Amino acid sequence: MSQQTARRGEAAWALAITSVAGFMAALDNLVVTTALPAIREDFGGALHDLEWTVSAYTLTFAVLLMFGAALGDRFGRRKLFIVGLSIFTGASAAAALAPGIEALVAARAVQGVGAAVMMPLTLTLLTAAVPVAKRGMVYGIWGAVNGLAVASGPLIGGSLTEHVSWQWIFWLNVPLGLVVLPLARLRLSESYGTGAPLDVTGTVLASGGLFGIVYALIRGNIDGWTSATVLIGLIGGGVLLALFVRHGIRSENPMLPMRLFRSRAFSAINAASMLMFVGMFGAIFLLSQFLQTVLGYSPTEAGLRMLPWTGMPMIVSPLAAYLADRFGGRPVVTAGLALQAVGLAWFAVIVEPGVSYAAQLPALIISGIGMALYFAPAANLVMSSVRPSEQGIASGANNALREVGGALGIAILASVFSAQGGYGPAQHFVDGLAPALWVGAALVGVGAVAAALLPGRTVTEEPTGAVPAAAGTEARTHAGV
Repeated sequence: MSQQTARRGEAAWALAITSVAGFMAALDNLVVTTALPAIREDFGGALHDLEWTVSAYTLTFAVLLMFGAALGDRFGRRKLFIVGLSIFTGASAAAALAPGIEALVAARAVQGVGAAVMMPLTLTLLTAAVPVAKRGMVYGIWGAVNGLAVASGPLIGGSLTEHVSWQWIFWLNVPLGLVVLPLARLRLSESYGTGAPLDVTGTVLASGGLFGIVYALIRGNIDGWTSATVLIGLIGGGVLLALFVRHGIRSENPMLPMRLFRSRAFSAINAASMLMFVGMFGAIFLLSQFLQTVLGYSPTEAGLRMLPWTGMPMIVSPLAAYLADRFGGRPVVTAGLALQAVGLAWFAVIVEPGVSYAAQLPALIISGIGMALYFAPAANLVMSSVRPSEQGIASGANNALREVGGALGIAILASVFSAQGGYGPAQHFVDGLAPALWVGAALVGVGAVAAALLPGRTVTEEPTGAVPAAAGTEARTHAGV
């Protein structure tokens, strides 16, 4: 076998292995949403319990993502990829076997830990295995697989829940993980990064701060906003995040250097990204339940009816990429966030116990187009907002903030929902859903304003979908969902 053939085989195996692993991690962001009513029926969980079944995953994923990438750089990327995949696979089995809601939430948190270690290393391992000339195409395939996971998450979750059981949304990961693990050991080459010091202090401060704030938001309507537990969560979490910012300013090797936020472009695109995920995740969390508990759709029917929203990026992204190349990323991202806000507002206007799917469809399509217009140029705007040497950190920060936005979105919108309505009669659910959607629309609208503050197109902005020329391997070390 020639060296070129061997190299081609190594690249093909790396693409297959990392794509499957990325699919698993991306799928688990939204796959649980259409299973929430079934989980509630089996375990009798309240709204705050259901929030944690999603947020436990996104929160641990967010705060450990950059730390997981740094572990791979230090101790070996293949080795840590296998560790992360093993944790993720084992936690998936634990979630499927969970006897109650508390055990399920704990397993979801451990899943997030595994995903945080595994996911950012997929692109690093892929980069090491693929020649420079082929990377653009290979990254496109990897991204398409992850996009398919996000788009099909509610449908896969609904179909498994309806036709087998909700536990199978987690069992699905187990055979995939058991197949990929030995292949990763045999077919991936080991590589190392710079070996920079691990930022344990920053990780602890960010984790504690975000957990405190999300916990307080989830418990606010239950315990009372002036209760000791809620105030401790809000104040303590705020203090820890302030210390995290101080650490990022003063530390020699912080996981998130605060100097990056001196760039208006970096601050604006990250604010826009986080607010986009606040509105999107919070709305999908509630609407997937509305479709089943109020409108009476089956889990599969609910997943199918979400596709005009979650699946639209698969159709519109090529056009969005063309528009970004033609006019620059700022107007495309701004328009995308504005359309997402309009879509959520439209839903808030028309939502009622007997609303037809035909009335919902425009809101779903508008939201889907908005999501596509945001996603296509967002990564490139992040990369072009910092120096080439900082692109890896910038990418990791953006992906972490998006996951944080998802956790905060579920907590904020569910808090509004439970303050104004709740489970029970259909009208009571709608009474809570409509104001929650208005809040989501307003937050995404603020994100559109943030995107509009991005500087005009600069010479550092590469064509959308292209690999930034100076990014290299390290630019993708910390990439996530």
